[in-house]
Amino acid sequence: MSTTNTNNGDQPDVKQGIEYWENQPASYDGVLGGFGTGSLPRIESLGSRLFLLNLFPELSTVPSAYKPLKPVAPSIRVRALDVGAGVGRVTSDTLLPLVHDVVLLEPVEPFVQEALKRARASAASSIVTTTPGERTYWPGLADASKSVTILQGTLQDFDPLNPHRVTFLDRVGYQPSRPADDIGQGFDIIWCQWCLGHLSDEDLVTFFVRCRAALKPHRRSLVVVKENLCPDLPGPEPITVFDDQDSSLTRSDLAWKALFAKAGFKVVREQVQEGLPEGLYVVKMYVTVVQIFSRTPSSDY
Repeated sequence: MSTTNTNNGDQPDVKQGIEYWENQPASYDGVLGGFGTGSLPRIESLGSRLFLLNLFPELSTVPSAYKPLKPVAPSIRVRALDVGAGVGRVTSDTLLPLVHDVVLLEPVEPFVQEALKRARASAASSIVTTTPGERTYWPGLADASKSVTILQGTLQDFDPLNPHRVTFLDRVGYQPSRPADDIGQGFDIIWCQWCLGHLSDEDLVTFFVRCRAALKPHRRSLVVVKENLCPDLPGPEPITVFDDQDSSLTRSDLAWKALFAKAGFKVVREQVQEGLPEGLYVVKMYVTVVQIFSRTPSSDY
């Protein structure tokens, strides 16, 4: 692997990126670069869930400091989008424990087929074991109280409100009486993790603009970006590093914030993921909302 500062250099190639990931195991270990059998998956998903509960405390399923005193009406279903989802790790370990319906998007054939297998096995009350120590079970699918819709396609082609350029594979779990009504309904939460480095700056801004249009029209709908950060240098210039192994970009904090602003998003919360193994890039979570909603104090998030 070699990396280069690419402020005026290389950009991701979609085909090369997919070819790289097609040669990785369709498992937690494969999608996490060899860290799937240690403590990283558990610590990382716990950090994400706690972060999400701070944003939506009503999603807490047990009495706790996060649980609001006034319960939310049970008829309200919270809908999330998980893009670049790999084998469905974030869907199963972060989102499904808290939300009702998840739409999962993944371009890599072995990964999305593995996600489909895991979802269907969970709906049949089975547990999937792919590697030693890795057992997955997707909550809410067996009793059909929750659902996962699995799509295959690239972020470059994907429009969350009009997903016609990607392939529908299945909807597992809860089935609404009018399934077609979900198309164009929008999302409360759009979760983007460890995948946006495969988009050029131009493609990323285009994707963010599509995400803006796909957020439900209430002030608490939001986009969460959780990605590796390369360090900024002294001065105001954003830094971007290109990895020619998987044809991806690692952006600095300033680079991310510049792209959020360009797409019309405001960052209302940010937090570094703690507890990851030494030697890895810093991982940071950003909560972004559409600028029109920013009149509400950010402390509400």
